[in-house]
Amino acid sequence: MDYRTLGRSGLRVSPVALGTMNFGPDTSEEDSHAILDAAFERGVNLIDTADVYGADANRTIGDYSDDKGLTERIIGRWLSKEPGRRDRVVVATKVFGTMGTGPNDKYLSAGHLRRACDASLARLQTDYIDLYMLHHVDRTTPWEEIWEALSVLRQQGKVLYVGTSNHAAWQLVQGQHAAAARGMFGIVAEQSLYNLMQRSIELEVLPACRAYGIGVIVYSPLNSGLLAGILAKAEKGSRSASSRAEAGLGRYRERIARFESFCADLGEHPATVGQAWLLHQPGVTASVIGARTVDHLEAGLRAAELTLGEGELQELDDIFPGPGGPAPEAYAW
Repeated sequence: MDYRTLGRSGLRVSPVALGTMNFGPDTSEEDSHAILDAAFERGVNLIDTADVYGADANRTIGDYSDDKGLTERIIGRWLSKEPGRRDRVVVATKVFGTMGTGPNDKYLSAGHLRRACDASLARLQTDYIDLYMLHHVDRTTPWEEIWEALSVLRQQGKVLYVGTSNHAAWQLVQGQHAAAARGMFGIVAEQSLYNLMQRSIELEVLPACRAYGIGVIVYSPLNSGLLAGILAKAEKGSRSASSRAEAGLGRYRERIARFESFCADLGEHPATVGQAWLLHQPGVTASVIGARTVDHLEAGLRAAELTLGEGELQELDDIFPGPGGPAPEAYAW
């Protein structure tokens, strides 16, 4: 495994992050542990989760459910199986979503950050979180309050690094300057939606992350399955595509057909090519694989090994054009 440093930090992580959102609702604990074992044995050391994971997938992130936290508990029981395993993995979890019925059981207030961190530590059966990520933007809590609370958690040894998710470029810049004013290291990772078909972050988020030393961890690398060989699966009679994927297929069928043909000529699975393309993009540190089975893990592991040439990268750009580069050149003279 060719490990990469996360942003400007010294933390080395695998270019493949094991996404665990399916652990509990869709994948049993036994199968989840088998996936964790397989990833760990193959050198994957970055485990991505969140405090809200574990609830029924049909609920929205803002709903409260007793199942929330289940995924962290599954991971915690896996970590506790073998002495020394904890120090060999990088655990990234997130905070923001509703974790109780009270008005302060959500978002990024100092009180919720403190309580949520302690609860995640208990569920994960660990005394520290490697990467604590702000799962979404809290427009009511100022960065000064957020950093004050996070500084206490770092001083207590409960959090090593801080990251964000779903933040705009200007919000990342704001956060970095607020951290610098307090003499803090600041944000080392941003987790964003990014794939061949969804390239908006190339305008401002990616350039900002590169400028401020923030590593990008990509989620939804296969765009809800649209880049995972959806047409080939349909020809074999598979009806496993999500409603979102079915809708996207109706709009982008021609481009997806070109993509799958390109992958066939390359001799690689579409899921492998889609994730390999991401790992060739400047500023991208890792791609999150939301594996429901051990087989789903294989395409992502292969992606970390696949090198795409300049001609191949250009052909993929031709099939799925981006916004035209970074802002403002993408839209201005």
